[in-house]
Amino acid sequence: MEMSNVLGLILGGGQGARLYPLTKERSKPAVPLAGKYRLIDIPISNCLHAGIEKIAILTQFNSASLHRHIWSTYHRDRFTPGWIQILAAEQTPESRDWYQGTADAVRKQALELREAGTKYVLILAGDHLYRMDYRRFVQYHIDMEADITIAVQPVGRDAVSGLGILKLSSEGQVVSFTEKPSLDIADELKSGSNPEKPFMASMGIYVFATDVLFDLLDKEGNDFGKNIIPAAIHERRVVGYVFEGYWEDIGTIRRFYQVNLDMASAETPFDFYSSARPIYTHARFLPSSEIYGGRLRNVLLADGSQVHEANITNAVIGLRSVIEREVVIQDTVIMGADFYETNADKAENERLGRPHVGIGPGTVIKGAIIDKNARIGRNVKIQSIPNRPDEETENWVAREGLVIVPKNAIIPDGMVI
Repeated sequence: MEMSNVLGLILGGGQGARLYPLTKERSKPAVPLAGKYRLIDIPISNCLHAGIEKIAILTQFNSASLHRHIWSTYHRDRFTPGWIQILAAEQTPESRDWYQGTADAVRKQALELREAGTKYVLILAGDHLYRMDYRRFVQYHIDMEADITIAVQPVGRDAVSGLGILKLSSEGQVVSFTEKPSLDIADELKSGSNPEKPFMASMGIYVFATDVLFDLLDKEGNDFGKNIIPAAIHERRVVGYVFEGYWEDIGTIRRFYQVNLDMASAETPFDFYSSARPIYTHARFLPSSEIYGGRLRNVLLADGSQVHEANITNAVIGLRSVIEREVVIQDTVIMGADFYETNADKAENERLGRPHVGIGPGTVIKGAIIDKNARIGRNVKIQSIPNRPDEETENWVAREGLVIVPKNAIIPDGMVI
């Protein structure tokens, strides 16, 4: 398959309310992942490995950090064909509104996307974790002579009510689509051969013939999953591409937390270490991490960190993390820092009576997410509580039973959360 004829189109997502407060100052695709990556690195890396030369990223909400990451990470030299382009929401004489949904975002950028001149458009989400060979996906679309191909994943009955479920014919054509069906009608939607996972869930990943895409966008409907795809099933040849590899939609705080901790386990379900298909990210020139005593078990430790006689279990420790003596960290995601504090910075902290960036001596953290550049003081206690009501304060937030310390927050000495 000649992938130069494919446009990779990554949707930057909306407000990302279900990932708040991680999306308080950044868009969903810019949220850090597994210590050193960002979510946007996943679809871009998959595109690059597939030989897709033209990649467009549609952005709108809190996009400054996402733009910085893309421009500082992904460069094409003048001898390399193609481009990686950011298409930000904008007001034009034809439209004064922001993107109203996934399909509306593509519709509003139709002029730019048509100029890519590709025969196919591969539409991707910016907040999923998976490794897919897009060459096979597109080739399947061509072999099936499809107008639209939807990536689907077999799922069990317990997952049906939270996903869009497609029913496939014996030839692989989509015959129905039901968004988050109730369990009492679920049995009518079975179409897989695996008795443990007989339902086909849409992954929100599509291949369109370009002319078909823009023809459908001329009609009403602002969202692919809710409007465009269900209507197209009755008008076009829509098929399902079954993908049985690891895939996670990181759409909520709880899923973000659990997926990150899965990456720190001995039996991690997703391999960031693939030599043939690595996940790319911003190249940093950081020293090796330093560990001075203590005990670490099932820990994903990123570059440039300093750990001083701490006890850390089942955790992700992000870039430039500083963890002081007698700290206990358990079942926690720590995103690290964007910078190292100088001696002058630390002197200023002492003068102002604020903690240094990092985790102060004697602190205990269990079941939490600590965002970048957080300042956690001495002898702080942070612990998740089952069924804790959602709550938001100036420097910490409780969501889905977890405690989240937002970016740049300050937790003073001795505080108990």
